[in-house]
Amino acid sequence: MLTAINTKILLAILAALTVIGGAAIYQRDQAAKTAAATAKAAEILQIQKDDNDYLKQENEALRKQVEADKKRHSSAAVHEGKTWKTYIP
Repeated sequence: MLTAINTKILLAILAALTVIGGAAIYQRDQAAKTAAATAKAAEILQIQKDDNDYLKQENEALRKQVEADKKRHSSAAVHEGKTWKTYIP
């Protein structure tokens, strides 16, 4: 009878150790998945930031080009006001 009790206790201890080991393995697996997802999200955010910086540079270059074109094309209009003010019939 003592052997049967000892066997049952041993089986209970073995089952408890199996559950604890399984939980530890599951937790480690979940931590690895979380780390991989975090790394992927960080990579996506970095790509989006790079794209955003590139678009800002492109927009700034376009804005400068438009301003330069505006100044170049409207330079004759700047002098039009002077012609009618100084015109003496």
